[in-house]
Amino acid sequence: DLVNPRSCLPLMIDVGTNNEDLLDSEFYIGLRQKRVSDDQYHELMDEVMASLVDLYGPNVSIQLEDMANKNGFRFLEKYKRDYLVFNDDIQGSAAAVALAGIISSTRVTKTRLVDNKYLFHGAGAAATGIARILVAAMKDEGASDAEARSRIYMMDSRGLIVKSRPNGTLEQHKIPFVREDMGPIDRLSDAVTQIHPSVLIGASAVPGAFTREVLNSMSTINKRPVIFALSNPTEKAECTAEAAFKSTDCRCIFVSGSPFPTIHLPNGKEFFPST
Repeated sequence: DLVNPRSCLPLMIDVGTNNEDLLDSEFYIGLRQKRVSDDQYHELMDEVMASLVDLYGPNVSIQLEDMANKNGFRFLEKYKRDYLVFNDDIQGSAAAVALAGIISSTRVTKTRLVDNKYLFHGAGAAATGIARILVAAMKDEGASDAEARSRIYMMDSRGLIVKSRPNGTLEQHKIPFVREDMGPIDRLSDAVTQIHPSVLIGASAVPGAFTREVLNSMSTINKRPVIFALSNPTEKAECTAEAAFKSTDCRCIFVSGSPFPTIHLPNGKEFFPST
């Protein structure tokens, strides 16, 4: 059933900002103070959560939206046992819609979820949220947790997430997807040629990250390459629908997080990108 908008209450938590340009702007309508400490922020959130339940009862559904990665994962883990809470960035639109698209693609490729290799470009809340729900779906197919996680490869701004990577520590939400069986790979094109993924998922907000070289490689490796350019708005997409189709001889299964026009080919064929 649809949720009646009259039953929804938008609530914005303002804990200040450290952005000097915003603080100095006469048009800034937020709280004009430096951002509070993490401890104060967490105390405020505890009070907010308890107050919402006091006001609306234990069945009130609380959606967390547009939080920094570390806070989004931390609050979800902290509150999930005592409150009816979900994080849309981690569990909602991106994860659920992406999983639906992946399941649909397996019907075209005639494979199981666990038969595929998934390479993620981007390792933020959306990407790791998709990966988590994908692991759960593979386990529902009968795969073990280890087998399901072994099918997932993730890249962030510093390259493939591997145990032997020398450049810096990892954020907590990335740790479940650290690879121990591979060395560092910095470039997406190299990752594609070495890993041979069947599904390429973009959630990096890096426009044009799926270059012609990357898409051509996916086409060479796979009869029906699966390309998910999920970043939005359109100017943030990892590739356009036209680039994906033309670089894969129109053999790709393409899903985007932004709208793209219908692809018209000289032979009269039309392709309708899925959003």
